[in-house]
Amino acid sequence: MRTNYKIAMVLLAGVAIGAIAVQGLHAQGAKLKAYAISELETLDTSAQAAYLPAARKAIEAANGHTLRTAGGRVVQIDGGPAPRNVGITEWASLDEAVTFYKSKAWMDLAPQRDKATKVIRRYVVEVEK
Repeated sequence: MRTNYKIAMVLLAGVAIGAIAVQGLHAQGAKLKAYAISELETLDTSAQAAYLPAARKAIEAANGHTLRTAGGRVVQIDGGPAPRNVGITEWASLDEAVTFYKSKAWMDLAPQRDKATKVIRRYVVEVEK
C-alpha cells in the first residue's frame, strides 16, 4: 500500500513540475500589448469623415483595435496645451503596431489623411509586464 502512495506522490509532483514549466514557457513567449497614440488637428471635417472609416478598416484588418477617440474631448491636466484630437489604437504588440504604420495599407491612406488631419505627433507605447 505504501508503494502505491509513493507512486501517486511522484506522479503528482511530476504533474505539478510540468504545469509550472508550461506556465513559465507560456509567460516567456507572451508579448506585451501596445497603444498607438496620435495627436491630431482636424483640417477638413468632411475629408475626415471620409477618411476615418477607411483608416479604421485598415487598422482592423491588421488586428488593431481603435478606441474611437477621434471625436472625444481632450482635457489638459499638466504640462503644455492638450492636442485638439487624440486617436488611440490598441495592438497585440509594439512590433505589430510599428509594422502596420510602415505598411503599404497605411501609406496608401496618406493622401486622404493629409487632407483630413495634421499629425502633430504619433507614437506607440508598450504596456508594462
